[in-house]
Amino acid sequence: MRIHDMILFPVVLTLFDGDYQFDHNTQTTADLSAEMKVFYSDYLIDLAEPELVHDQFGQKHPIPKNGGKNIEFRQYDPLPEQTLPLVEGVTPDGQSLNVKTITAEVKQYGGYVTLSDVLILTAIDNNLVQATKLIASQAGRTLDTITREVINSGTVVQFAEGQVESRDELYYTSEDDNCNITVDAIKRAVRFLETQDAPKINGYYAGIIHPYVKYDLMKDPDWKAPHEYVDTENVYTNEIGELYGVRFVQSSRAKVFGGVDLASDSKTLTVNKSGGLSAETTVPFDGGTVEANALVGRSVNIGGTVTKVTANTTSALTVEDAITCADNTVIYDGDGGANGAEVYSTLVMGDDAYGVTEVTGGGLQHIVKQLGSAGSADPLNQRATVGWKAMKVAEILVPQYLGRSETTASKSGGLSMAVHKKQDPNEELVDYMAPLMGSATRKDVVVGVNGELIRIKRGVRVKIKKKFYKVLQQAADQELAAYRTMERAQEQGKRAVAQL
Repeated sequence: MRIHDMILFPVVLTLFDGDYQFDHNTQTTADLSAEMKVFYSDYLIDLAEPELVHDQFGQKHPIPKNGGKNIEFRQYDPLPEQTLPLVEGVTPDGQSLNVKTITAEVKQYGGYVTLSDVLILTAIDNNLVQATKLIASQAGRTLDTITREVINSGTVVQFAEGQVESRDELYYTSEDDNCNITVDAIKRAVRFLETQDAPKINGYYAGIIHPYVKYDLMKDPDWKAPHEYVDTENVYTNEIGELYGVRFVQSSRAKVFGGVDLASDSKTLTVNKSGGLSAETTVPFDGGTVEANALVGRSVNIGGTVTKVTANTTSALTVEDAITCADNTVIYDGDGGANGAEVYSTLVMGDDAYGVTEVTGGGLQHIVKQLGSAGSADPLNQRATVGWKAMKVAEILVPQYLGRSETTASKSGGLSMAVHKKQDPNEELVDYMAPLMGSATRKDVVVGVNGELIRIKRGVRVKIKKKFYKVLQQAADQELAAYRTMERAQEQGKRAVAQL
């Protein structure tokens, strides 16, 4: 029997959960049900896993049954060097392994689709199979996004080749004047990981890159496609090639900062005040249709000042920082680069830089409910459901093993960029205190910018360069965004469970 024959057969798989049997010449459903459910559950996982590009380089831990809501990731300290010679006939003291545990709370996510009895009876396609494909894609993309947001909140960042000091300074003026990724940027990232003694993964560092960014690297004569490897068998999912000791996988879901339209019908807005603004926090605007409070929490760039929106009407923004600018100044999305340029994250990492929960072993479940399984809510047996749920968490384990190169790209959505003058590095010192975050996460904060690394003790006020402060603020914003994304997913999961 061919595999697609098996798939087409159980169109009403969930009906097998009852006492229904085929005629006496056919095996009973009591024997068949479990096998079919296992088959479909495995099918769901097989379909979901290709979406999990950001999971594949993490330290993976299974979800323990009855193990509580917390999961422990482990990190071993290296053993010290033994520089003293042995004394003849004297056995030295043994050494002890020192392992650190990082605890993270797993959360549950899920979704489902409803199939009507009429659809099941009359549709030409096998809707159980089609629904399984769709929810598998949804599950994979959801779980991948959770990991992506966490590992992109790391504090070791390199901005292009180091010609600017923060994300909002990254510029794209033309094909010849930009902050696109370069081979030199990858060399710098590798050099940084090597100075941190970041362990390699099977002899290489790993990179995750966006399709818009990859072409600038593939032009290099030293670029090797997977078929040119010595080992052509052990290739990662979506791997596209290797350059200077980094094996890259491609994902259209690689993190992109900025580029989100400010209005429903316009990418940007324009300051609308005769005479301009002078140290004001209320910014009248025009140039697009914006619903009241639709921009609350968003970052905007107004005349070179990046600030957050605290409130908005259909014609004015209220922002955190005082703005001074001329009338008709363009208001850009503030999460990206200069003048609204989209900023692409290219991750370059070593082994055990972060940890994730496994998809298999209870991490991802396929749930099929038969017609009428809702009881009194479905008295006429009109609705069946196909869904998924998963327990998931991702956590950065060694910040200095996880680098992020932020660059622009030539194909950045057709943005029309104004000329942007390069700014000198900002070395001004500012006050900063890293917050205490509970006993499990009181480790020092490590932050790097363009190869310069500092370590900050939590709970102690220190002076740091503004470029480090900007990175820490960006990381905090990204972490908050990731938390809100997970909260929304959790709430959707709760609503889905409540409706079952």
